[in-house]
Amino acid sequence: MNDIENFSQHTPMMQQYLKIKAEHPNELLFYRMGDFYEMFFDDAKRGSQLLDLSLTKRGASNGEPIPMAGIPYHAADNYLAKLVALGESVAICEQIGDPATSKGPVERKVTRIVTPGTITDEALLVERQDNLLVAISVVEKHLAKDPAACEFGVASLDVTSGRFLVIELVGVDALRAEIQRTLPAELLYSDNISLDDIGITVKAPRRRPNWEFEEVTARQQLNQQFGTKDLVGFGLENAKNAICAAGALLQYVKDTQRASLPHINSIVLQRTDDGIILDAATRRNLEITVNLSGGTDNTLASVLDKCQTAMGSRMLKRWLHAPTRQKSVLFARQDAISALFEHHQALQEHLSKIGDLERIYARLALRTIRPRDLVRIREAIGLFPEIQSILKMTEQPGLSRFDTALTGFEAIEQLLTEAVVDTPPVLIRDGGVIASGYHAELDEWRALADGATDYLDRLEIRERESLGLDTLKVGYNAVHGYFIQVSRGQSERVPIHYVRRQTLKNAERYIIPELKEYEDKVLTSKGKSLALERQLYEMLIDTLLPHLNELQASAEAIAELDVLTNLAERALTLNYVKPILHDQEGIEIEAGRHPVVEHVIQTPFIPNSLHLTQTKRMLMITGPNMGGKSTYMRQVALIVLLAHIGSFVPANSAKIGTIDRIFTRVGASDDLASGRSTFMVEMTETANILHNATEKSLVLMDEIGRGTSTYDGLSLAWACSEQLALKIRSMTLFATHYFELTELPYHIQTVANYHLSAREHNDTIVFMHQVEPGAANKSYGLAVASLAGVPKEVVTRARKKLKELEKLSKQTQTSQVEGSQMTLIELDPSVDEEAKESGEISEQAIAVLERLEQLDVDELTPKMALETLYQLKQAIKS
Repeated sequence: MNDIENFSQHTPMMQQYLKIKAEHPNELLFYRMGDFYEMFFDDAKRGSQLLDLSLTKRGASNGEPIPMAGIPYHAADNYLAKLVALGESVAICEQIGDPATSKGPVERKVTRIVTPGTITDEALLVERQDNLLVAISVVEKHLAKDPAACEFGVASLDVTSGRFLVIELVGVDALRAEIQRTLPAELLYSDNISLDDIGITVKAPRRRPNWEFEEVTARQQLNQQFGTKDLVGFGLENAKNAICAAGALLQYVKDTQRASLPHINSIVLQRTDDGIILDAATRRNLEITVNLSGGTDNTLASVLDKCQTAMGSRMLKRWLHAPTRQKSVLFARQDAISALFEHHQALQEHLSKIGDLERIYARLALRTIRPRDLVRIREAIGLFPEIQSILKMTEQPGLSRFDTALTGFEAIEQLLTEAVVDTPPVLIRDGGVIASGYHAELDEWRALADGATDYLDRLEIRERESLGLDTLKVGYNAVHGYFIQVSRGQSERVPIHYVRRQTLKNAERYIIPELKEYEDKVLTSKGKSLALERQLYEMLIDTLLPHLNELQASAEAIAELDVLTNLAERALTLNYVKPILHDQEGIEIEAGRHPVVEHVIQTPFIPNSLHLTQTKRMLMITGPNMGGKSTYMRQVALIVLLAHIGSFVPANSAKIGTIDRIFTRVGASDDLASGRSTFMVEMTETANILHNATEKSLVLMDEIGRGTSTYDGLSLAWACSEQLALKIRSMTLFATHYFELTELPYHIQTVANYHLSAREHNDTIVFMHQVEPGAANKSYGLAVASLAGVPKEVVTRARKKLKELEKLSKQTQTSQVEGSQMTLIELDPSVDEEAKESGEISEQAIAVLERLEQLDVDELTPKMALETLYQLKQAIKS
């Protein structure tokens, strides 16, 4: 700051401000002055714009007035919430000295730093959404050498729960997918990373110096936090990149919270092999928690999430973004859901009364817990026995772990019942939190303070009668304390021991020795009462903290029980069935439905089936625009996803084999910020699939090649489908408008044609939304254009032009000019050999194709043509 250069020219208070601001150059500084938080200089200008505040002035610097803007301290939460939502960080500077004893400016210091990723205040958080702080680290030389093969470490922490996770990834695509999954509220990254270069955009990026990511420092940070000698017990010993990211993240949290972090007591290394991998494009296209417009309406989570607690809702969203392949976990969840069918209503009634324990216990750990949080803990623990009795009624052994996690809190419930009033005030500073009868000394001080009203009434009656002054009354205000007020007309009759304290327009106020003595006693009792109550409140926190681990475990159990109960309710309400998970390859779905579309459309949803097996691995799907191809493909992916969080699925039945990844390449738009056109985005996503898909992957490909010329696009679509069918052998749904691709099933046995049906009459079209075997016979493009409102004369002209083009196409096909027509059914020789070796294209089939190519149709007599047809038919049968 330029004003630091002229430090000595400022007043002592402004010197204090500048010194503190110099320690926090990147944060807005809220500087406490009485009942306001003030901002000065550039902070005032910026803060006034962000918060729509009036910009005022105070004092001068270099001959210019100092800009100033402020907010009332009691309304700070509202302003902080707005700043945090904008990605800003704020340093809160409080008065810690006593104004009565201070010489010069009251001592101040920054007590906490509020950042988007480290907030814990209930008013600043989105209730049903995780608030994650994420850090990424990378080896600089690897990033420069080959971004696709670069190794990254990613650490994520939810400060409001203490959930601390790390993962190691290879390649920028995997990193982008992880950022898309976590959606960090704040992202820390080292100096050797450029977010623009790796294509990551977040709301609150924070560049940190490289030394914070050093491995030695990071290991020391983590061992110190967990009280361990090394990180072997967490499986982190060789995860160097993850350790670097975690260490930098932990240091940042300590710097901002200015407190110990006892609730962060473990760290978990995630392994990609344990879950189904979803890349960034897939998460976006499937609209799991965020729709394509950036909102939360009409997403999978919006349909599935009817959880009764905020922490259950957050856990469900984590499950949706991290589907697991661990069969034991999935089977346990399925069994629990089945067992909860008969009891979900009773459980949900109790769960709805439980507060956000997860975040309450984080505030307990940080010693920022509020009185009403203690009441929520007490009420929740009081509901545990009822929940346990319902769980016992299910007779499901897998639910016994919840019963165990909710046991042993009777002493805490009793303590909070005895210590805290039923409806405490918001803040402990207001007093009235500790219940009467809990502490004898506190009761005595309160009795003394509360007795003031009776005493003042008695004093007023006595003085009025003894002096004969009917206007005399006794009162109190915060500025002048206790007083005896007499009207101006009767003031001459007051006795000599009445000492004038204040003169008003129509009255005089006095103090007498007896009232002054009582005033001192009462004010002392109030101060001592509040101080003692604060001390007792801190002792309550000290009593609860040793039980923090068990309390956190109970919160996690309630959250998971809430998710499972919610999934049971959803399965019953939405008519979902339990999927069969097996280890063979293939996906069989009978009468599957799209979980979101069926929920929002007004007409009945048309269910469709799917059969992918070892011998039928790709469906070539054709049909009109708006016919339902995209809906059908997405519903398959969502059913597979739901099955791998343990949920029941929208279908009559479902058998799902081993899946390692889900890829979707559905639709595309320009990425102008990265300089990529629509077609470039499409090809980048396609390249990612072709490089990373395996024979255990589910791949959805929609309209490959539509962003370029017809022949280029068709060639690309043909080559991509061949690669997926013959080399990668993934379970694939391939939607296209290139009817030439429907020839592919005739020479690759694992490919089959399917289409979405439609009916056309005159200028109207009716979409049947039914998936049927075989290829579509036309695209219905002009009918759809008419339906969309394209002017009638344009559609009429297009129909004429279509007939001209079709006629020209037929003439070209009958042309004898060599090479005038592209032969799509001719396979690349290398593909022929591979296909023959794999047995997917028989030698007889190749022979049939070659004979067809060699036929001179114009030289055949009708009899010869008929004989040739019979011969080819016999060859095909063989």
